[in-house]
Amino acid sequence: MARLADYFIVVGYDHEKTAGPTEGLGKIIQRFPQKDWEDTPFPQGIELFCQPGGWQLSKERKQPTFFVVVLTDIDSERHYCSCLTFYEAEINLQGKEVEGEEESGLIPPAEVFAPKSLVLVSRLDYPEIFRACLGLIYTVYVDSLNVSLETLIANLCSCLVPASGGSQKLFSLGAGDRQLIQTPLHDSLPVTGTSVALLFQQLGIQNVLSLFCAVLTENKVLFHSASFQRLSDACRALESLMFPLKYSYPYIPILPAQLLEVLSSPTPFIIGVHSVFRNDIHELLDVIIADLDGGTIKIPECIHLSQLPEPLLHQTQMALSLVLHPDLEAADYAFPPPRTALSHSKMLDKEVRAIFLRLFAQLFQGYRSCLQLIRIHAEPVIHFHKVKENKSWQKYLTAST
Repeated sequence: MARLADYFIVVGYDHEKTAGPTEGLGKIIQRFPQKDWEDTPFPQGIELFCQPGGWQLSKERKQPTFFVVVLTDIDSERHYCSCLTFYEAEINLQGKEVEGEEESGLIPPAEVFAPKSLVLVSRLDYPEIFRACLGLIYTVYVDSLNVSLETLIANLCSCLVPASGGSQKLFSLGAGDRQLIQTPLHDSLPVTGTSVALLFQQLGIQNVLSLFCAVLTENKVLFHSASFQRLSDACRALESLMFPLKYSYPYIPILPAQLLEVLSSPTPFIIGVHSVFRNDIHELLDVIIADLDGGTIKIPECIHLSQLPEPLLHQTQMALSLVLHPDLEAADYAFPPPRTALSHSKMLDKEVRAIFLRLFAQLFQGYRSCLQLIRIHAEPVIHFHKVKENKSWQKYLTAST
C-alpha cells in the first residue's frame, strides 16, 4: 500500500520579497504534515513551479487553474505535484505594479488579486483524482461550507491505496463525496488517460513519429503551449510511447521562467515551457521544438533525425491511421456503412499504445542471438554484437519486403 498524498501545501504571494519591479515571489503558508516523511523528502522549490510564469498580482479575479508539475529527486524518484491556483482579493497598500496595468510606475492603493495555490504532492500519478480532491477542498474553502478543512486534508493524507494490481479503491474526504481510484495492473505501466490520443490530435501522425524517433535517438525535445496542463499531457504521452523502455534523462513537463537556462543543458531532455517564451526558445540550435497549439514541429538543420526503417514505418503509419481515423478505409465507398460512435478516448489511448508495443516487439525480435557472453573476467560480461545485429536486421527487412 502507498500513501495517496504525501504532502498538502498552501503557497501564497509573498508581499515582503520581490523578484523584480513587476514580479513577486511565492512563499509556503501552510504544509501538512509539518514534519517530513522519512521515505519521501519535502519538495524544495515548489514555490517556483506553482506559478511557472512568475508570481504576479492581477487587476481582475482570474478563473481557477489546474495543472500537474513533475519533480525528480536525487534518487530519480518522481513526485507529482498537482496545483490548483485561484485568486483572492487584497488591498494594494504598497502601490505595487499590477499585471494588466497599462501605465508604468506605481498605482494608488486599490483592490488587487493575489494568486494562491493548493498543492498535492504524491508519488502516484492520478491527475483526475487529485483534480477532484483539490476542487472539493477549494469549494469548501471559498463557499465556507460547514465542513472542517482539517478533516478533509487529514483524510486525504492518511488514505492508503494499492500501488498496482488493477483493483479499485473507493474513499471519501468526508464532505459527502465519493472518489474512485482504478489502479494499474503493474506499477511500471504508464497511466495516460486520454493524453496519447490528444497528442496525435494536436500534432498529427508524422510529427509524433518524428518526436518518438527523437527521444529514442537521445535528442532534445521541447514542447510549448499556452496551456500548462497540455504541456504535462504531451510529455506524459510521448514518454509512454517508449514503454517498455524507460526515459532516464531530465524530464520537466513544466519549466518555470526562472529556470529557462536549463534549456542550454548538454544532455537530452523532454521539457515543456509556456508559449510566452517562444521568442527565447527559438534561439536554441540543437533542440527539436513542438508547437502544441499550432500543430507543428521544428527540427534544426544541424540535427539528422533517423526515422523508423521500412517497412515498419509504413506499417506503423497505416495502423495508426486505421485507429485514429476509422472512417478513412470507407471514405471512398459509394455506399458507406452507417457511422459508428467514435471509440472512447481512453480506449483509443490503449489502442495507440498497443501499436507502439507491437513495434518494439518487431524491433527487438531476435536480439538474444546478438548477445555474446565473454568469460575472461571473474564475472561474465554480456557484449552486444553490433555487426551481427545489423546483418540480422537486414535479413529481416529483406524478408519483409
